[in-house]
Amino acid sequence: MGETHGFQLGVIGALALSVASSVSIVICNKALMSNLGFSFATTLTSWHLMVTYCTLHVALRFNVFENKSIDTKTVMLFGILNGVSIGLLNLSLGFNSIGFYQMTKLAIIPFTVLLETVFLKKQFSDKIKLSLLLLLVGVGIASITDLQLNLVGSILSLLAIATTCVGQILTNTIQKRLNVSSTQLLYQSAPFQAAILFVTGPIVDQFLTKQNVFGFNYTPLVLAFIILSCLIAVSVNFSTFLVIGKTSPVTYQVLGHLKTCLVLTFGYTLLRDPFTERNIIGILIAMLGMFLYSYFCNHENKKKNVGDLSMASQIKDKETTPLLATKNNGLEDKEAHEVRKSAKDSLV
Repeated sequence: MGETHGFQLGVIGALALSVASSVSIVICNKALMSNLGFSFATTLTSWHLMVTYCTLHVALRFNVFENKSIDTKTVMLFGILNGVSIGLLNLSLGFNSIGFYQMTKLAIIPFTVLLETVFLKKQFSDKIKLSLLLLLVGVGIASITDLQLNLVGSILSLLAIATTCVGQILTNTIQKRLNVSSTQLLYQSAPFQAAILFVTGPIVDQFLTKQNVFGFNYTPLVLAFIILSCLIAVSVNFSTFLVIGKTSPVTYQVLGHLKTCLVLTFGYTLLRDPFTERNIIGILIAMLGMFLYSYFCNHENKKKNVGDLSMASQIKDKETTPLLATKNNGLEDKEAHEVRKSAKDSLV
């Protein structure tokens, strides 16, 4: 019971850290890009990952965590895949309308469910599926404003969805199968993610913004926000791996849509962004879907834990029964020997 309680606290802490850090970095980056004109998202992400790796390297030197060797090929392919998925999501945003980009993010959940069902044989109950559908409908109502389709943008969106889903499933699978922590996996994969984005980021950003990232006017205020963004990103990247490792890719995506709702709310209350009744209705429906998803997941996990304990108890009973039978047989043999002996003595 103590281990289960500690695990639940760990999950809650990971979820809280992920929400707080993600909302913070969105607000910071919005100020950096909208107010200060620094719109080089892909290059900025590569800096985030480099700072994350350097921070973890310092932490390793101070024995904050223990490094564990992972197959280089596995880590390299995993890092490159995650880096490519980030680039594709940014390209998808550049080639599509905001509404279609939001649809792309919403499609990650059902696609992840499909992949886990087909390839990992994972079962999702009808209640879980219904709560996810309610969540997607709510976020869609709250955030989607227009749907302008084009061929290139659609292809990029499909590729972004596929690479993002596979990357997040691998994040969970690698941690569990290789028995590595989220910190260990992030430390070893971050250099490869940073490298692929550091090389391709300036090209992607120049293509999307028609500006050169190295020719930008870096004022002290811009540099301050970039540094702040990189520092917050350390927490974002760490909590991402932590949440996916402790829960599942689907839960992480649900959490991502909670962040979307919070960002919309903060945007209205703090930045006075336009807000309509449609936004409010959508957020409330999404929150209901999240609540139901959490409730059903918790309920099913408890049933699974009870079932596991019952099965373990049955296995233990099966293991002890032969021992008891052997012991009882021994007692019976001893009693029979005593009876035979007493009978022999009476005859004498």
